[in-house]
Amino acid sequence: MRRANLFLLLEIAAAAVLALMVATSWLTLTASSGEGQILPSRLTSSLLVGTLVPAMTLLVLGGRRLAIRRASRSVLGSSGRLHVRLVWLFSLIAAIPTLLVVVFASILFQSGVEFWFSDNSRGMLENANKLARGYYEDKLRDVSNQTVAMAGDIRDFLDQANIASIEFAEGYSFQVLSRQLNESAIVERGPDGTLRTAAIVDPDKNDTRERVTIQDVTRIEKGEGVVVKASAERIEAITPIDRKREIYLYTARNSDMLALGQWERAQTVLKAYDMLTTRARALQLRFNLALFGVSLALVGLAVWAALRFADRQVAPLAELVSAARTIGSGNFAMRVAQNSGTDEIGMLARAFNRMTQQLEGQTQALVSANAQLEVRRAFIEAVLESITAGIISIGRDGAIQLINSSAQRFLLAEGAPSPISRRLADVSPVFAQLVASGQPGNVIQHPLGGDLRTLAVRVVEDNNGHVITFEDITRQLLDQRRAAWSDVARRIAHEIKNPLTPIQLATERLRRRYGRQIENDPELFEELTSTIIRQVGELRKMVDEFSSFARLPKPVFRGEDASDLVRQSLFLQEVAHTAIDFSFASDAPSMPLQCDRHQFGQCMTNVLKNAVEAIDAKSKNSDVDYRGRIAITLSGDTDTVMVSVADNGIGLPAERERILEPYMTTREKGTGLGLAIVHKIVEEHGGDMAFTSEPDGGTRVTMRFARDPLATSASTPYASEQD
Repeated sequence: MRRANLFLLLEIAAAAVLALMVATSWLTLTASSGEGQILPSRLTSSLLVGTLVPAMTLLVLGGRRLAIRRASRSVLGSSGRLHVRLVWLFSLIAAIPTLLVVVFASILFQSGVEFWFSDNSRGMLENANKLARGYYEDKLRDVSNQTVAMAGDIRDFLDQANIASIEFAEGYSFQVLSRQLNESAIVERGPDGTLRTAAIVDPDKNDTRERVTIQDVTRIEKGEGVVVKASAERIEAITPIDRKREIYLYTARNSDMLALGQWERAQTVLKAYDMLTTRARALQLRFNLALFGVSLALVGLAVWAALRFADRQVAPLAELVSAARTIGSGNFAMRVAQNSGTDEIGMLARAFNRMTQQLEGQTQALVSANAQLEVRRAFIEAVLESITAGIISIGRDGAIQLINSSAQRFLLAEGAPSPISRRLADVSPVFAQLVASGQPGNVIQHPLGGDLRTLAVRVVEDNNGHVITFEDITRQLLDQRRAAWSDVARRIAHEIKNPLTPIQLATERLRRRYGRQIENDPELFEELTSTIIRQVGELRKMVDEFSSFARLPKPVFRGEDASDLVRQSLFLQEVAHTAIDFSFASDAPSMPLQCDRHQFGQCMTNVLKNAVEAIDAKSKNSDVDYRGRIAITLSGDTDTVMVSVADNGIGLPAERERILEPYMTTREKGTGLGLAIVHKIVEEHGGDMAFTSEPDGGTRVTMRFARDPLATSASTPYASEQD
């Protein structure tokens, strides 16, 4: 910007100096505008140079501005330094010699003008003119004097001899020859005024030419002694021989061409000199203007040549820059036009093409290698994503470098941003502590959504950091415990159910056979036998539950209406428990579902029974008037149907993480198998269960069923974690 401002100031200064010099020149010329007055050479040279320098400066600066503009519109889009340098160089090469030549030519011309139009030069021309004129007039006087003298001699001859005599003719001829005359005639004017030739000496014998005219005679009659006429061919003289008799002598001598030519040339040169003297000032101005115009034209031509030369030099560079930008955008097949010349530009173009060819080959190899790497990476990612185990790779700084979707679903909430580049300690302190301990693996407890999950973790260390793999074995342990409890249930059902029937039959037989024979306290006997029969029934009922848990049949899926099944289960509970307020809400009047009708009803019955028992437990411990409420909500989407049962009962137990384990119960008469059976049915229907606490202290049980369990893919290990 400072450079641009500097050149702008230079342009303004040059324009101001040019305007000042033009005004000074105008005032100087108008102040001395006399006719034929020439200007001093120093003054004219100073005005010319003083005007030419700022004009050249403006022209060069204008060329610089034009160069910058042309460069900015080119492909390079640069500040035009190459254009500016070439314009500056060419301008100096043209301007400095031109300025010196202008100064020399102006001084030389003005000095010549001062010399040729000085008083000495004019005196020389005038003297030469006078000399030529004197020489020519001397010739005229000689012919005139010879003619007058010859007229006197002829007058004497005429007094002595007749004009027609031989003696007169010889004397007359002698007079012509002796006086170096080429022609002579005696002319007489008749009474009628016509002129006739009385005697003639003419070697050319030209009788038709009129030698003496009436005008010549009239001039003699007016008093002239002799009439002299000169032409390019001859000098003629007419003088009277006898005025009274009107006899005239005509003589002629061939003209001296040298004398006449010198005089005429002298006259012409003098006239031309006089004309040039009157135009000397205009010539000075024209010459200076011509020098001014030619100088500016030369500098302008140099600027134009510099711009053209710069364009030709920049064009291949611009092509190279454009090709480099194209290559930078990824098109390595770009080539510049081959230059067969041996200059540096041609060598650069060929080297550039060789480079792009090599880059194209290397890029294709890299692209091929990257494609293979991408295929392998995609394969590895697909393998990692398909693995149910969680995989985490951390660097030496503890930042997460890689994590698969299984680990991300386990460690992060749904919708959370990717943990890549975050520290493992910020994402999972439990895993960070295990890595810091240096143990190769362990079984840890990890919290997830309020539950504790049991994870089998393995840590492998390499040069780049650590790789952590883990699996959620919570369900595996639960399945193992469930399988163990199922085996226990089968064994208990087998071992207990076999003696129950004989005990019940024996007790009934004792009561029937010996009931009437006992006379001492028969009521006690009846009470004891009834107790045995009742307890056997309770044991049989418990054994049936064990058998149901151990041998839960496979569901038979049919198309059902979930809303209708929920209403049926709700109706049975409403009839049995009138002290509790039941409510039902559904998103749609009909909710299609593929399920086992009996098992779905069993789930609803067990869940509602638990809600009723929770309300009864709270009502026994409550001192205030308390009324239970159970709200059932049915909703669904394209893939699942969700049944939510909320109560205002006693709430979840302290060991809520074990609520789905078999034989886990907080009630006195509970077996702990109801929710375990419900959970097993829900899982076989492609769903899951979740327990949350209500704001008023109750519990909300959410069961989610797949609309079509047979068409649903196997659930992920952490499906329940998304609830």
